[in-house]
Amino acid sequence: MSKSDPKRLRLSASHWGAFRAEVVDGALRRIEPFEHDPEPSGLIHAWPEMLTSPLRVAAPLVRAGWLRGDGGAGRGEDDFVQVGWDEALDRAAGELARVRRDHGDAAIFGGSYGWSSAGRIHHARTLIRRFLYAFGGSTDQVMNYSYGAAQAFIPRVLGTKAAIGSHLTSAESIAAHCDIFLAFGGLPDRTWAVQSGGASTHVHGRFLAQLSRLRLVNISPSRADLDGAEAEWLPIRPNTDTALILALTREVIRAGRHDRAFLDRYTAGFGPFAAYLAGDSDGIEKTADWAAEICGIPAETIRALALSLPGKRVMLAANWALQRARHGEQPFWALAALATVLGQIGLPGGGFGFGYGSTNGQGNPRFGTPLHGLPMGPNPANSAIPVARVADMLLDPGGQYRFMGETGTYPDIRLVYWAGGNPFHHHQDLNRLREAFRRPETVIVHECHWTATARHADIVLPATTSLERNDLGGSSREPYLLAMEQLVPPQGEARNDFDIFADLAERLGDREAFTGGRDEMGWIRHSYGRAVQEMAARGVTLPDFERFWAQGYAEIPAPPETYVMFGDYRADPEAHRLNTPSGRIELFQKDLVAETEGRQPGHPAWLDPEEWLGAPLAKRYPLHLLTPQPARKLHGQMEGSAYVDEGKREGLEPVRISEKAARERGIAEGDILRIFNDRGACHAWAQIDSALHDDVAMLATGSAYDPDGREDRGSNPNVLTRDIGSSEMGQGCAAQSCLVELARLDAPPRPIRSHTPPRIVQRQENGQE
Repeated sequence: MSKSDPKRLRLSASHWGAFRAEVVDGALRRIEPFEHDPEPSGLIHAWPEMLTSPLRVAAPLVRAGWLRGDGGAGRGEDDFVQVGWDEALDRAAGELARVRRDHGDAAIFGGSYGWSSAGRIHHARTLIRRFLYAFGGSTDQVMNYSYGAAQAFIPRVLGTKAAIGSHLTSAESIAAHCDIFLAFGGLPDRTWAVQSGGASTHVHGRFLAQLSRLRLVNISPSRADLDGAEAEWLPIRPNTDTALILALTREVIRAGRHDRAFLDRYTAGFGPFAAYLAGDSDGIEKTADWAAEICGIPAETIRALALSLPGKRVMLAANWALQRARHGEQPFWALAALATVLGQIGLPGGGFGFGYGSTNGQGNPRFGTPLHGLPMGPNPANSAIPVARVADMLLDPGGQYRFMGETGTYPDIRLVYWAGGNPFHHHQDLNRLREAFRRPETVIVHECHWTATARHADIVLPATTSLERNDLGGSSREPYLLAMEQLVPPQGEARNDFDIFADLAERLGDREAFTGGRDEMGWIRHSYGRAVQEMAARGVTLPDFERFWAQGYAEIPAPPETYVMFGDYRADPEAHRLNTPSGRIELFQKDLVAETEGRQPGHPAWLDPEEWLGAPLAKRYPLHLLTPQPARKLHGQMEGSAYVDEGKREGLEPVRISEKAARERGIAEGDILRIFNDRGACHAWAQIDSALHDDVAMLATGSAYDPDGREDRGSNPNVLTRDIGSSEMGQGCAAQSCLVELARLDAPPRPIRSHTPPRIVQRQENGQE
């Protein structure tokens, strides 16, 4: 497709890229990448198809069984009845009022997730909170699926969340000063394609080019997790990174090459941690020989790597996927501890960082692009759970759980209100989540397309996509603030989330409690005005609103200084004390032992993840299933498009297995497979990979959940993953701790139904279908 004059095209954005669009007679004709994006994603070209997809929710609907009073038994399988907007909103407002009156504010669960449609004004998670909080509050969710374990735990030992991707040492600093870059979990290109809020400049290729002179080491079960650059590959057994890191640390100390001066000045608790590594507490010295038995990397390789690090500038990087596992807090804590032993923290190009490669823009300059959505007050209900504990909450009202050292009690949820995101993509053990979603009295969902979450709703309200409304886009890590102009009218009867909540607020007695007296463009102008003020305080003049809106973007200049994480702390640890009990990096926490009644040591430690290749269960299920992000979509978004389907066979996703695993099971390239364990089963086609750990299978997430009993008709791996927290401290998801077996499927799999909307039936005189 030839390039056009960008001034003739209108700008919009999605999480996988900004783009220009040609619109003719109200229809989206074609897409061109944003002119400043050096590596645009092909997924932007799925938009014209998905805007008018048969999977769009075309009108307000009510589930037929809910009208009959079936108690939720038919959720996920039922027919729907089309109703008018007034009836749908009246029913939703009535249910909200009833549940508040009869059961209290905490009986309403407000569900959403950050990867809803891009844009800050129409950010669904902000809007649903603002709405529910205005009328008494609700039970909320805290943390996230992406890095929830680290998000909860790491501030205890580092005093900040910034190390988990917010403010990482810049790529320029690494390129100029680093000698060795250890990439635990690699730097996979598939996750560089997306950025929450709207990616404007994809930088995967540039990042790798900047690292080209360094010694790069990819520590991952898959060589492809650091593709596009020359790198050494250490194929590690999944979930054993902590053991390797501890052994590297111990070998440095054994050689007497640890930075004692740094440890004394900048850390607290090195003594107990060093004693654990030496085996004083459990009789097991954490040597290279010890780790080799656990992680499957030869002891001589571990020892040689350890002894190559002192005296060099070293960056220790960990992908977010490492902490999406049982005891997922440990590899991040252990990696920070190794960086302290090397004395690298706060030095240009050295130290550690969590999230390089986990999303686009990591390692960018600190642009600090100012983006503001609608303000949100406190939650009057003062009720929240960790996001990955949704099924536990619905299945066990009144049950207790531990989180961040405290005991919580699950509320008795009677109404689930979900706007933005799809828990039937993100959550684990989807058959269990399905059972949980049948417990509440009412489920209300805003959705653009027929996701599994919409199919499990009682009231479905059709929402616009980001292309059918005006908004502001971008990310604090990106150099452009984006004007997202409405490209086409809303399809069918779809409405903006903002307008839906405003109409509900009016039914509940106070429209302006939600709208704040502004409409869509009023909030856009207000938020842009705040950005203008913030940049003016930095000495940068942004264009006025009319010029910004006409051009489609405002550019934010990079700061003159090259950012080094913890640089200020290293320069003066007293003036820049960390927000930890000691004011230093914590290598031992006595309180942690007490809070967990000894189940968690007070220092980084190797803790058996229970379901891993060293467990007895591996005799029945000898393959470790890893479930990375997909290469051709964001989570499950754009599922059903031709672009996504190009990567499938017979409607199924590929599962990568090694040549050895395929040979042992009589599997050939392209065979249709059944992947299974005690929790369920799904299907995929075999993709044989010569650069994959022999005991690993890799099946990307994102396939629409399409249950047939406990078996998924498609390729959704989360029917297999275990629904358990990373630990009682972080309570993050533990998707990457999962054992399976697979076998060739000789009979054709049952037809996939997820790309066909549910049946819409007529309502009879008695008000039922």
